[in-house]
Amino acid sequence: MPTAFQLRQARDTIHAGGVVAYPTEAVFGLGCDPENEDAVQKILKLKQRDWRKGLILIAATVDQIRPWINLPQEALAPISAYWPGPVTWVVPASAGAPDWITGGRKEIAVRITAHPVAAALAATFGGALVSTSANPAASPPARGPLTVRHYFGQHLDLIMSGEVNHGAQPTPIRHWRTGEWLRS
Repeated sequence: MPTAFQLRQARDTIHAGGVVAYPTEAVFGLGCDPENEDAVQKILKLKQRDWRKGLILIAATVDQIRPWINLPQEALAPISAYWPGPVTWVVPASAGAPDWITGGRKEIAVRITAHPVAAALAATFGGALVSTSANPAASPPARGPLTVRHYFGQHLDLIMSGEVNHGAQPTPIRHWRTGEWLRS
């Protein structure tokens, strides 16, 4: 688990528009402030990812994702039963959710993470974070900080230490209305 100093350093890096790599449930992720378009564009460029694919947001609490979603409490309750945990849900996006996060859609992918480092990072940051696998397009996701460094060299602002569940697959993604598994 990172120290309070390391978490503050990551928080300050993100607030300054930086990109941070950190462990999540199954792979290392790249994260930034979802409201900072320049930081999001940096991630997309590093990953060679089309913005129209959209990005996942992770948070430590449901309150941190509320500004990003447009889902009545009664619809949120059954989804919340899976959180914190390794299931991402695609839900209606709030009117304020920018296209660079939603991929231009009216829906957004969100997860309340159970990973202690990712959750601590979101809690210290004070809001939802972009979370996309730390790998260039067509490369396997990084499962450790050395692979992250190999993929991105000095192009990242900070790489946090921590473990992932090496046996786990990237988190499954489900649609809130249909329950359909979009990625399992």
